[in-house]
Amino acid sequence: MPTTTSPSDLYRHSLRLLLEKDIDSWVGLWAEHGVMEFPFAPAGWPRRLEGREAVAAYMSDYPDHIDLHDFPDLRIHETAEPSTIVVEMRGVGRLVATGNPFDMTYIAVVTVQDGRFTSYRDYWNPLAVQEPAAAFTTHPTRSSAR
Repeated sequence: MPTTTSPSDLYRHSLRLLLEKDIDSWVGLWAEHGVMEFPFAPAGWPRRLEGREAVAAYMSDYPDHIDLHDFPDLRIHETAEPSTIVVEMRGVGRLVATGNPFDMTYIAVVTVQDGRFTSYRDYWNPLAVQEPAAAFTTHPTRSSAR
């Protein structure tokens, strides 16, 4: 994406890449020293990923666990800081291991500089991972991707 891409456009593009299961291109949207945080992550799950390489390692096998179909209810809110957006959305699909439905609500606070993600705070529901068939129950270093 060009460096003039708005945070909202970059975010929408990132969702298309996730639906296409193009994780390498999704990771390519990150600044080298970008930080991804999961403030509500339960014990034993990562709370902070520092750098593009850490984000890449975290996301590398995401499509092997969750088959995303759509991001309905997407709402992107601009903030007083032009480089930061607040996103509300749902991710829906199926859990690959069980075939069970996947439906997760997310709120994210995302900062973009020079056309790359520099900060991404993902406020997802940690109770969802306590369900017996929840995503990543066999991979406790994971939560959600967005």
